[in-house]
Amino acid sequence: MGELNKSLGLGTRSQQRTSSKARIRTGSLKIQRLRENALAYTFLAPSLILFAVFMFYPMIKSVYLSLHSTDPAGNVANYVGLDNFAMLFSSGQFLQGIKVTLLFAVLTVPVGILLALVLAAITHSKLRGMRIFQFAFSLPMVLSVGSSAVIWKFLFHPTLGMFNYVLSLLHINPVPWLTSPDWALFSVAIMTIWMNLGFNYIILSSGLQGIPDDMYESAKMDGAGPLVTFWRISMPLLSPTIFFVTVVSIIGAFQSFAQINILTKGGPVNSTNVFVYSIYQEAFVNFRFGTGSAQAIVLFAVILLLTMIQFKWVERKVHYQ
Repeated sequence: MGELNKSLGLGTRSQQRTSSKARIRTGSLKIQRLRENALAYTFLAPSLILFAVFMFYPMIKSVYLSLHSTDPAGNVANYVGLDNFAMLFSSGQFLQGIKVTLLFAVLTVPVGILLALVLAAITHSKLRGMRIFQFAFSLPMVLSVGSSAVIWKFLFHPTLGMFNYVLSLLHINPVPWLTSPDWALFSVAIMTIWMNLGFNYIILSSGLQGIPDDMYESAKMDGAGPLVTFWRISMPLLSPTIFFVTVVSIIGAFQSFAQINILTKGGPVNSTNVFVYSIYQEAFVNFRFGTGSAQAIVLFAVILLLTMIQFKWVERKVHYQ
């Protein structure tokens, strides 16, 4: 009986030692995880601080200002709730700005992507001299928006511009590129397509280079021509890249500001008064930060909605390898 109690006591002690070792291991694992998390957050701290200062705080401040009215000096005056949003959607100028922005996106996004895709397909062939064309087509990405807009403003000049000079050589009447409501948005769209061409071309060209050559060789052995090969092989495998470029281009079109500020300043007759320029006018020219912040919130909601729609329905057409 004593030996049995002794053996039971030894068994209990061994179980206690095992459980204590398990607790020590669990505690050491927790300490190790805490150290790893602390180290990770230490490395993330600079990025989190930058996001907090330049992204999260302005967003929270915009929401706060959108619910208040401001005095002529731009200081918060009264809480107005959703009156700023109601005023926006009852304003004809704001609704006109939405139409102009949508038209601007329609003019720039499809043409810009299609042109970059054609150029990327042409320069994808391994012919001599293609490096020069690749460099030339990528060159617009080097220039800033401000520099590009100043160059194109000289090109669009009604009397000294290169475009009207070429038209005069063809005995065609000069075009009021930036001074006519019928031509102004179209002119800014041409400049924007050229400005975004470098980025779109580089991304799409990189996507084409990522397609294995074996697939092209197999299609060639099966007797497929260049157009059939491009449509049946290149386009499906390039669809993730095209989807990425489309999302980025639409967001960029809705955020366009610098070229419009330099070329037309929203005119003539508000024909180029896009979303972001309207926000700039309302907040930093008229000092109505309440309605300007409300417009910024609406712009954020529109871009978020369009992006979600693209990821919900357009991404279904994307063919991932």
